[in-house]
Amino acid sequence: MSDTNQHSASFVRTESIPEREPPYAASGPVKWARDNLFATPANGVLTIVAAYVIYLILAATLPWILNGIWSTSSLAECREILDGTTGACFSVLSERWNQLLFGFQYPEELYWRPSLAFLLLFVAAAPVLFFDLPRKLLIFTALYPFIAYYLIWGGTILTPIVAILGCVAGGYVYQRFVAGSFAAGFFGGIVAALVVWNLGGLLITEEANEAAVMTAVPSRDLGGFMLNMMLGVTCVSLSIPLGIALALGRQSSMPLIKWICVVFIEFIRGVPLITLLFVASVMLAYFFPPESSVDLFLRVVIMITMFSAAYIAEVIRGGLAALPKGQYEAADSLGLDYAQAMRLIILPQALKISIPGIVNVAVGLFKDTTLVSVISMFDLVGMIRGPILASTEWNGVYWELLGFAALLFFVVCYGISQYSQWLERRLATDHR
Repeated sequence: MSDTNQHSASFVRTESIPEREPPYAASGPVKWARDNLFATPANGVLTIVAAYVIYLILAATLPWILNGIWSTSSLAECREILDGTTGACFSVLSERWNQLLFGFQYPEELYWRPSLAFLLLFVAAAPVLFFDLPRKLLIFTALYPFIAYYLIWGGTILTPIVAILGCVAGGYVYQRFVAGSFAAGFFGGIVAALVVWNLGGLLITEEANEAAVMTAVPSRDLGGFMLNMMLGVTCVSLSIPLGIALALGRQSSMPLIKWICVVFIEFIRGVPLITLLFVASVMLAYFFPPESSVDLFLRVVIMITMFSAAYIAEVIRGGLAALPKGQYEAADSLGLDYAQAMRLIILPQALKISIPGIVNVAVGLFKDTTLVSVISMFDLVGMIRGPILASTEWNGVYWELLGFAALLFFVVCYGISQYSQWLERRLATDHR
């Protein structure tokens, strides 16, 4: 009896069964390829065709890249070394890298100045792009434009100091009067800044600060990829707040402000950028006082900024239109005035919606900076088309130079795109 009960008792395992590896076809690269490349017969055919096309491209380009020559002083020497074999003449990059990056007139002994300004750009942009960083770093962000100007252009240190004092005076007047009237604070701040700048301009002479004068570099000596970066960063930074102001002005209930913004936006969007650049080069100087000599770089910045601001204004207007009416009513119910409602409730949501469009405009603007080569500004493309290809040593080198330019622009534009995607994921607080 006891034996029967003993054999009929259920067995309870005292230890777990060891885990076994999943089947090879259900994990790892095989599963990924089956799910992503060969999920259906049509996907499999497209994968095979795409792989064949990639093979043809690599079979043609890899030998040309791997057999490249880096140490010659002319295209003729490259061809002698290659002796009919396939290979690139990358010597033009190692020979003319300084002209491609800094132009052919910027003093070689001063290359450290724009290089340092470029490195400091990442430090200044970090607290704006990554808002988890300490807010105290924004102090350096606000000072960076003046530091970069002094590093790149040089001259007397009084110039950036007076510029900073003018901005501080304008901000102080704005803060004092904006509570009573936004318009009074805004225009009062502009007047205060202009007064400080004009008074400071009278003090900026060569004798005023001889001990602190750094070698001045005129704007006509700027060139290469440095010029593209300066135009891109400056114009994007200025066009975003101007575009926000235009978008809000277009939705204003005051007819005069509304129609000024409408006419400006529609006119700028209806004119090609290259036309505006010719206007900046030839005609814009006539709109300033006769005794003033406005720098070409500043004129180009004005035109490119206005051009991109018009497009950004329409992007932001779309973001404002996408918000439900209840958001505006919620701001009114809280007793917020117009400026507070826009700053605290409306614009944060509209800008989040507008991120893809703003990034699209920024990427297009950065690439459009190459158009300044048509008005005799030697940016990266202008250097390739002008001094480098015009020289007898490198006349005939095209793919290497244009490929290098394409690589630089791709790295910057791809970085902007990846940051925008990260920012969208970071701000994705809605539930779908």
